[in-house]
Amino acid sequence: MVALQQQSQILPAAFPKPYAKPSIPSSVGAPRAPQNDGLFAPLTIKNLTLKNRIMVSPMCQYSAYDGVPNAWHFSHLTQYAIRGSGLIMAEATAVSHEGRITPRCTGIYTDEQENVWKGIVDGVHTLGEGKIGIQIAHAGRKASTYEIFDPVRNGTSTAPRSYGGWADSPNEVLAPTAEKFQDDYPLPKEARKEDIKRLVQAFADAAQRADRAGFDVVELHMAHGYLIHEFYSPLSNKRTDDYGGSFENRVRFAVEIARAVRAVWPQNKPLFARISCTDWVEGGWDLDQSIALARLLHAEGVDVVDCSSGGASPRQEIPNAFNSFQVPFAERIRKEVPGLLTMAVGQITDAKEADGIIRNGQADLVALARVLLANPNWPLDAAKELQVDVIWSPQYLYGAGSKSKRRQIAEEKARQVELKHGAVTASS
Repeated sequence: MVALQQQSQILPAAFPKPYAKPSIPSSVGAPRAPQNDGLFAPLTIKNLTLKNRIMVSPMCQYSAYDGVPNAWHFSHLTQYAIRGSGLIMAEATAVSHEGRITPRCTGIYTDEQENVWKGIVDGVHTLGEGKIGIQIAHAGRKASTYEIFDPVRNGTSTAPRSYGGWADSPNEVLAPTAEKFQDDYPLPKEARKEDIKRLVQAFADAAQRADRAGFDVVELHMAHGYLIHEFYSPLSNKRTDDYGGSFENRVRFAVEIARAVRAVWPQNKPLFARISCTDWVEGGWDLDQSIALARLLHAEGVDVVDCSSGGASPRQEIPNAFNSFQVPFAERIRKEVPGLLTMAVGQITDAKEADGIIRNGQADLVALARVLLANPNWPLDAAKELQVDVIWSPQYLYGAGSKSKRRQIAEEKARQVELKHGAVTASS
């Protein structure tokens, strides 16, 4: 009932009554028969067991006001719970107001934001028995920009205060070095030592809020040219103090954040980190440095490294952005850092290909984005293609196959009676 009450806080007019949850199991996307390998094998990380290896990649929706998520975010995220994804990662969510990419990005730095996120989390947990994480982030020099689909951009990426931005006087955009990402982006201020200390604490505070909201996972956004990546990439970090120059100095900020978050994020909950494994620019960050960073993050208690790339420079040149082009990063880090799990992401669209990534030991999880925007039902469709019998939402059973809905429900109830009887017999 708590989850239902929280849902009504989000949309009180639309959801005045509680959800009448079906009595038959609804862990949507879980295989009915045990799977020892592949895309639909369960995965346990700490105290969290995922029903399959499919994660909804964090995807910015640019649909919030004052960082507060709303009905759109509730609908966007819960749809994946009732359609079978093993883990749903909420979008890059700022740890402070100036850390948002755009004025329409979500945050987790106020009580109001935390409370609404709790309602969304409860919705995911209730609908389809889903699991949900949140990617906490700071946009750095890419902050205070227009959302990509806004028609008022007028040839610039920088959002002024008249639009809700914070790039003009007083300028609140921060970066390791006072250099623009590109000409039409804000000119950031160089972060001072006191700024760095505050930002590390902001990540820790956001993790505590995420825990209170009930999230199952926190992911640290250390990729795509945002603040943490800006510190560890030599392309964007020109500092001469102990946060710049050598590899050890450039990764210091990332390591301090991982340490601070792990100290407050419950030890029984997984901690992820998304990194850019290469800048795709000569003289920039590369895979060997990523392996070294992954070792440091693992030592600080990071359980999964989410292996992406790019974003630090508009000069990047990706030679072959074909299907699964970033999988080798996840495979190499998984091999080089024993005990660390990895996630593959980037142009993974085919069920057999995704299944092979897991079976071949290239990664432990796959993160899907665009293909799930186009087809939220992808996990259930993939199960059909791979001939794995998985649980569907009872309300959607007509879409599961040729059997009648009544027959499928009857079979499911009979299966549960059999399982219950077996459990009683085994314990007697």
